[in-house]
Amino acid sequence: MEYKSTSLVPKKADILILIAALVMAVGIITYFARTEAEGSTAIILRDGKEIMRIDLSAVGEKEYTVEGDYINHILVKDGSISVIESTCPGGVCVSSGSISEAGKSIVCLPNRMEIRITGSEEVDVVVG
Repeated sequence: MEYKSTSLVPKKADILILIAALVMAVGIITYFARTEAEGSTAIILRDGKEIMRIDLSAVGEKEYTVEGDYINHILVKDGSISVIESTCPGGVCVSSGSISEAGKSIVCLPNRMEIRITGSEEVDVVVG
């Protein structure tokens, strides 16, 4: 009985598949990097209703206040937004740090306040 020698030398098809996979990976990374960079609008909601909309790229450095059951002091600086001080118990919103990418949010449950970063207004998918 004869055995065929198996070699680990890549064939042309193997190389083409590898190149195609690399091109797809670079494309996906570029798409997500671009999508995150477009997140430049902060929407501030209280009780689920929009109370402020801030263009983070247009505001240099500015403080805002959201009043309700408690008071949240918000800082916009260098294209990002954060809660810098709050009278709510726990202060989880303050420890959330600053956000600047689309899809990120800061929530203050005791004051029923949310800061949400949105990206471009393009529609990705339509269902129905």
